[in-house]
Parts: sequence; structure tokens; C-alpha cells
Amino acid sequence: MTSNEKRLAGEAAVRYVEDGAIVGVGTGSTVAFFIAALAGIKHRIHGAVSSSEQSTALLRQHGIDVLDLNATGPLSLYVDGADECDPHKRLIKGGGAALTREKIIAEASTRFVCIIDSAKRVDLLGRFPLPIEVIPMARSLVGREIVKRGGHPVWRDGVVTDNGNWVIDVHGWQITDPVTLESELNQIPGVVTVGLFARRPADIVLVGDKEM
Repeated sequence: MTSNEKRLAGEAAVRYVEDGAIVGVGTGSTVAFFIAALAGIKHRIHGAVSSSEQSTALLRQHGIDVLDLNATGPLSLYVDGADECDPHKRLIKGGGAALTREKIIAEASTRFVCIIDSAKRVDLLGRFPLPIEVIPMARSLVGREIVKRGGHPVWRDGVVTDNGNWVIDVHGWQITDPVTLESELNQIPGVVTVGLFARRPADIVLVGDKEM
């Protein structure tokens, strides 16, 4: 059921793509279905801005031009998945370690369509460990700051982001105020990006082919 919902969500997201658009494209298994569907209308778009090397390779495999965000300017649409989504369309993202580029593209886009399966819906964020991208030399510093806030940091050993950084996954938090927590964590020196998409949540969430 989960795989079918992912496919339905990825295919349904194509209906938000406008003719002549440059589409922001996220990362992950659900997004792979979107990229496959986007390939069917690639003659209608100018190209895509990708959030990861993984998605870039997949887009090019389908013959879709991958463009630099610095050259495109603001985007009308960003499509990406999530690891968790609460009733206010606030998200935890970063299970695939692409959170920094994902957050940049989301910020640059007028509309953010999040595509998920029903297993990703939660009442309260935090069951899925919160990813935080950090400068390597700051890993221990950031970890100590997380412990002060009641979290249990676990270094995702062996994982290096496309930006050359490391990822800490924070377990044990029930995130009642994700906007405030996102802001606080961003102030810790060495933090590059927090996997909370709360200040800029999704605009539309598709669970399968239905809007949440």
C-alpha cells in the first residue's frame, strides 16, 4: 500500500506543473516516481533545479535539463517528499541527507508540494529522528547543545552530504513548537541546516493522489 501511495503521489504532483516552468525537484523514493512522471511532460517545461546529486542523475537519465538555481531565480513550484508531516503541513526532512539543498529550493519556490504516503502523517513531529547537517569540526559541540535540550544525538557515521558535511540524527524529542525549535537550533555555531521545515512548511500535501 505504501509503495502504491508513493507512486500515486508522485504522479499526482505533475498536475501542479505549469507550462514553461522550471521545476524544483527534491530527493527520495517518492520523488523518483514524480521524476518519472515529469519525464512524460518534459517537452512542456524548461528544466529542473535539483536538490541532490542522486536526483540530478535521475533527471538527466530521463532527458530533463538540470539548471543552476543561481541562474534561474525564483521558482514557481517545488516538489519533494518528507519523513514526517504534521496536521499543519510542517515537516521533518533529511532522511536522505539532502536537507540543506532541499530547504534552499523550498525557500526559493512560490509553491511547495509535498508528496507522501499515509505512514508519514503524524500528530506530533519527532518520532522520526530529526536530521541536522553540521560542519564536521562542530559535531561534538552541536551534540552537546542537543543534549542540553533533552535530545539524544547520533552521528550518522559514514554519511557525507553533497555539501561535504556530516549529519546528526536527534532521537527522543516530541516537537511541540517546531518553529521555535528550528530557529533555536539554527543559532548553534556549526549547524548548517535543521531538518525541520516549519517556518516554511509545505503549501500542499498529497497523500497518495489526495490533498491532505
